[in-house]
Amino acid sequence: MRKIAIMTLLTLPLFAGFFPKTVHTSISKITNGSVSLLSSFPLNGMSGVVVHKYENNLEAITGHIMQDASGKPRLLTRGIIPHDKLPTVKTAVKLGDKVIGGFLYSNVLVLAPNAQTYTKLTSLYDKKWVHPDLYALYLSKKGDSVPTKENLASFAKAYQVGLICIIGDSAVKLYDPISRRIVGQKSMAGLPTEGEAPFFMRFDQIESGIFSSRNMKNYYSIMSQF
Repeated sequence: MRKIAIMTLLTLPLFAGFFPKTVHTSISKITNGSVSLLSSFPLNGMSGVVVHKYENNLEAITGHIMQDASGKPRLLTRGIIPHDKLPTVKTAVKLGDKVIGGFLYSNVLVLAPNAQTYTKLTSLYDKKWVHPDLYALYLSKKGDSVPTKENLASFAKAYQVGLICIIGDSAVKLYDPISRRIVGQKSMAGLPTEGEAPFFMRFDQIESGIFSSRNMKNYYSIMSQF
């Protein structure tokens, strides 16, 4: 019992402050299509949304933004929130608009090599965990067999996922599917030498047949693309 408690104490500091916090700022300058923020995001690669306030206290997301490798904000054309039953918002980004960095970062999909590793990581944080079963079903409907940057982006848009937590062969990465950048990384010990391919899920087989061969590729090889 004492040994288990010591291991828990050693694990918790390793991931303390690992997940980026949501930040609030605003558009301070617009020049020839480029924007400046009142305050920068804490991490390069971090994405966010631009929120415009209309009359009668109505608000809407009018744009998406990321902080590039040089630390500069850049407007994105790809979004994360579909408005299938609403008219498309066409308002241009304006001076003074609110910006929320790390929007939906509390909604996290975890890609893990096995159930034990998945449970170990998700027990450390109070997040809205999106189970990989849902992602597996999404891939089967699309006809995809492995995670890619493209299908992770479309999954994030459909299910309002802000971050993908990817457990590799020696580290855990936080992948932003909107900016398509890594925004955090920590080493992790005690990982299995092999993982369930393409990733841990609770289905033995999905009817589409896409996942019928669970070891078609090495799990860690699949995740090394991110």
